[in-house]
Amino acid sequence: MISCDVYNLNREKVSEAELREDIFGVPVKRHVLHQVVLAQLAAKRSGSASTKGRSSVKASGAKLWRQKGTGRARVGDAASPIRKGGGVAFGPKQRTYCYHVSKKVRKIALRMAFTDKVASDKLVIVKDFKEFSELKTKKFVELLKRFDLNKTLIVTHDKEDTLERSSRNVQDAKVIRHQGLNVYDILKYDFVMLEESVLRDIGEALS
Repeated sequence: MISCDVYNLNREKVSEAELREDIFGVPVKRHVLHQVVLAQLAAKRSGSASTKGRSSVKASGAKLWRQKGTGRARVGDAASPIRKGGGVAFGPKQRTYCYHVSKKVRKIALRMAFTDKVASDKLVIVKDFKEFSELKTKKFVELLKRFDLNKTLIVTHDKEDTLERSSRNVQDAKVIRHQGLNVYDILKYDFVMLEESVLRDIGEALS
């Protein structure tokens, strides 16, 4: 087991938490993290870019003028890609960029991401957020400064409306609930602040 201090919101140590080695002490493999992060980013792409080919453009299919005798270059129909208002040759079509990464690999990557934070001493555990009762961005910024944190991901057990709304205007901070934990966010933010009860949720999810 790995020991980690548990603080209240005034940064006073109140207890110690035992972290499971099979979750917070596993070998970190960069290629696995890279694969899962790429899959997450690919899933966020809309893939909605789309153009009309010459067969989709509403235009007459008749030849614009006869082949010979006009002195002009020969020409096809009005939907030709070389004409204004015509179709697009080889343009993008609607598609999905998603590709599958197995649930087992995603769980392993989450363990590695947490291990990385513990190894670099960038995991902070707090008892709970009940003391944070005032809806003010200033109070939220003071909380981060008290713990010497910047670019921080905060993970709560339940919905903490006051905390979430107070963090909205802070660019380098994000508050999520434990159900939304993902590899990309853990790696993107320098620090991770967990509510103590979230450790149990993580253990159940990654067992």
